[in-house]
Amino acid sequence: MALLDETARGVFVISVTPFRADGSLDFDSLDRVTDFYFEAGADGLTILGMMGEAPKLTAAESRQVIERVTKRASGKPVVVGVSSPGFAALADLSHEAMDLGAAGVMIAPPMSLRTDAQILGYYRQACNFLGKDVPVVLQDFPLATTVQISDDLLGRLIDELPQIVMLKHEDWPGLSKITKLREAEAKGRRRISVLCGNGGVFLPEEVARGADGAMTGFGYPEMLVQVVDLASRGEMDRAQDIFDAYLPLVRYEQQPGVGLAVRKYVLARRGAIASAAQRQPGAALDPVAQAEVERLLARQEKRLAELG
Repeated sequence: MALLDETARGVFVISVTPFRADGSLDFDSLDRVTDFYFEAGADGLTILGMMGEAPKLTAAESRQVIERVTKRASGKPVVVGVSSPGFAALADLSHEAMDLGAAGVMIAPPMSLRTDAQILGYYRQACNFLGKDVPVVLQDFPLATTVQISDDLLGRLIDELPQIVMLKHEDWPGLSKITKLREAEAKGRRRISVLCGNGGVFLPEEVARGADGAMTGFGYPEMLVQVVDLASRGEMDRAQDIFDAYLPLVRYEQQPGVGLAVRKYVLARRGAIASAAQRQPGAALDPVAQAEVERLLARQEKRLAELG
């Protein structure tokens, strides 16, 4: 499998981790959902991310998931979330992932970091522990990590650490960060790939600002693929029309605490996974919420039919 680099573009779907109702890993569904994402047009996958319930897995289970997905991906790029406050655990999982065929690893900063010096020091040490041959995706998600990475600090990280080849951009508000990054590159800073998260809420605007695509999850990954493709080609009106048809479900999925339950419900409904179960602790949709999702899906189908 080719290693991740600064030319990466398109949609890298954040994969769910399927479980059976008893909480055990469902490897048949893991195969099925991997196929589902690629059949929807995904260019790559990201596994063991925040929406992949990674902290609920044992070390052995994480290795099994990595091995299964990289094999099923048949050479298509797979990024593995390895975030950890400890460098020993981070390095061990990273090296296992790369040995199993991962294209790169994704690292979010620990919540304890507060100053620019602390953040820069953490990534310097992380990259040193990994070794120069391991490509790194920097996950910038302050809503979840509480760690603020300023434009200036992001520039220093890019300048000093060539292993960082991609930014997973999910600052909010953060559109100006994409613009400033691309402006700095136009003036001579090295290029990095920018794929965006936040459930795709700002996807048309992000691509218009210079993002290379999306690294997020959604129950309809084909929407992410279509919007990125159209917006990248400058067909913004068509991209926005398609995005708007899905927007009510995208919005509903943003609810803190139940977003993953919505996503898994939709994926199970579509046959991509056998069960919407999360490993405990985890939320589930009650009958009222399920009815709300069903209403949104019916309206979504109607709007898509009208678009043709």
